[in-house]
Amino acid sequence: MAKAKTQFVCQNCGTVHTRWAGKCEGCGEWNTIVEEDPMGGIGSGPGKMPKKGRPVTLTSLSGEIEEAPRIPTGMAELDRATGGGFVRGSAVLIGGDPGIGKSTLLMQAAAALSRKGHRVIYVSGEEAVAQVRLRAQRLGAAETDVLLAAETNVEDILATISEGKRPDLVIIDSIQTLWSDTADSAPGTVTQVRTGVQAMIRFAKQTGATMVLVGHVTKEGQIAGPRVVEHMVDAVLYFEGDRGHHYRILRTVKNRFGPTDEIGVFEMSDRGLREVSNPSELFLGERNEKAPGAAVFAGIEGTRPVLVEVQALVAQTSLGTPRRAVVGWDSSRLAMILAVLEAHCGVRLGQHDVYLNVAGGYRISEPAADMAIASALVSSLAGLALPADCVYFGEVSLSGAVRPVAHTGQRLKEAEKLGFSSAVLPAGSADLPKGSAGKWREVESLPDLVARIAGSRLKAPADQEEF
Repeated sequence: MAKAKTQFVCQNCGTVHTRWAGKCEGCGEWNTIVEEDPMGGIGSGPGKMPKKGRPVTLTSLSGEIEEAPRIPTGMAELDRATGGGFVRGSAVLIGGDPGIGKSTLLMQAAAALSRKGHRVIYVSGEEAVAQVRLRAQRLGAAETDVLLAAETNVEDILATISEGKRPDLVIIDSIQTLWSDTADSAPGTVTQVRTGVQAMIRFAKQTGATMVLVGHVTKEGQIAGPRVVEHMVDAVLYFEGDRGHHYRILRTVKNRFGPTDEIGVFEMSDRGLREVSNPSELFLGERNEKAPGAAVFAGIEGTRPVLVEVQALVAQTSLGTPRRAVVGWDSSRLAMILAVLEAHCGVRLGQHDVYLNVAGGYRISEPAADMAIASALVSSLAGLALPADCVYFGEVSLSGAVRPVAHTGQRLKEAEKLGFSSAVLPAGSADLPKGSAGKWREVESLPDLVARIAGSRLKAPADQEEF
């Protein structure tokens, strides 16, 4: 009789090895490789011959389309991030740093749905019942009918939530604490996480209940465990924020039933999370309009326009290699902007330290911020404050040309709503608002923008356009 084959799986990243080793080649961690039986556990059936499959019905792409039934929570920012509310029968994975407010957000959402008459079950695997009750009292959710349990065994959880009336929402906090009798490994390992998540998703699909799973994150900011967990669920949300600031951002990175790249903005307080309907006012609340090196960027997050201040400091250095410090933006993109300024605009920054910061701890990911960054750098180097009522956006190419970006009209309408009367934008931009009183100044290249900013040092005649 042939000997049963075994495999060695890293419990940190899920890499499969042919034999045991002290160090995993996939993630570089030590002592994380465990021997597992491939004939048991997730992804494989019992050790017998597979039965013959049955044919399924094939259909065409044309036909009636039913809208996915949703459960609006009543929290506008959470509903925006999820695409209008939780979809029945879906699985949602929420990740974030420890202490960022994931449990607070879900407790407030559970209380809001319970007040609407929905049956909500909150299962905590990290805290005792008394600790969860203390949080509920602080958030004003103790009087609601949210059902609470403290359990980590998958089979016991499924037996509990299957009793009685079908729940509308089930919250599991968190998936790293789940363990199943069918998997012979410690809680939090790759096998246990996959087994627990698959069991919860199967329950959601069979019953139509919405399953919300909380996941820990690694040092790199990714959800811990195998990436297959993110592929199994229907939506992945990241709860982000800086400990030094009160605001929190719920960012959608995957959504099978709605748009991605949407954000919901919250403000943390002693009474829980408060929704921020206008995040632009939050990021511009402490702005110094007369300081050089500050430019307001009109950005887009999903379908929402956001105005945020970009701060730059260019200082003479005595070091052989100047420093480049970036907070809230891509450091490689900053290096590209500095190279374009020096190669095409004659702005010499090789003997200067450059510090760049996005105010409020916000993080910019779109290339439309290139022109705002370049304007802030030139303003700091020249010691000239940019106009306080002007916003900047546009993508800079390596040739120094300024390229148009999408959603120009939404950016300008948001700026005008907050009192900004002018904007610097790429030439040839589409979707410009008609009949607006704003002064939109179009530029074709970055040298043109630098020349206008540097030329504002001189006293201009009354008929000359001030920039």
